[in-house]
Amino acid sequence: MSGIKIHTGKAVALDRVNVDTDQIIPKNFLKRIEKTGFGRFLFNDWRYLEDGTPNPEFELNRPENQGASILVANDNFGCGSSREHAPWALQDYGFNVVIAPSFADIFYQNCLKNGMVPIKLEQEKVNYLLNQAKNQPYELTVNVEEATVSDDKGFKEIFPLSDYWKKMLVNGWDEIEITLQLDEQISKYEEEHPVLK
Repeated sequence: MSGIKIHTGKAVALDRVNVDTDQIIPKNFLKRIEKTGFGRFLFNDWRYLEDGTPNPEFELNRPENQGASILVANDNFGCGSSREHAPWALQDYGFNVVIAPSFADIFYQNCLKNGMVPIKLEQEKVNYLLNQAKNQPYELTVNVEEATVSDDKGFKEIFPLSDYWKKMLVNGWDEIEITLQLDEQISKYEEEHPVLK
């Protein structure tokens, strides 16, 4: 994974509560074994009409919202089943950051483990961002090392992010890469503690 220290990008509003993982990526698209290729199915049942044409009423389909890399959502985003495909689909579509008042715990962890930045802010702050993002162009800057999100209108907020996840996101590490950094110690331990047969 590539690291993310500071990200500036267009923010788009998805002002809906309780968006579950089946709405993010419907279960009938989970047959792929790769992490890529899910972006075209993101929010499939909302993005497309029954005949397969784009739904002009859906937020992400509006011309002014194209190219967004920051999704501002509402309460309880990512609830439902624990599918890791949900952050994969968001990333593959082009989102690097998701902001909401609250997330389902497993979805939140899946975002972090896949190099996405999930940002929890108070409802009042998210309401501000939702309103701003409905009027394009609107950009936000996320500084992972400082754990801040800001715009050019004077908005700046700190969001909760542990030192562990800051380091993981900034360096683009996953849990396997963290383990591989301890390869020498692991090998030494194995040598000193041979398996008895």
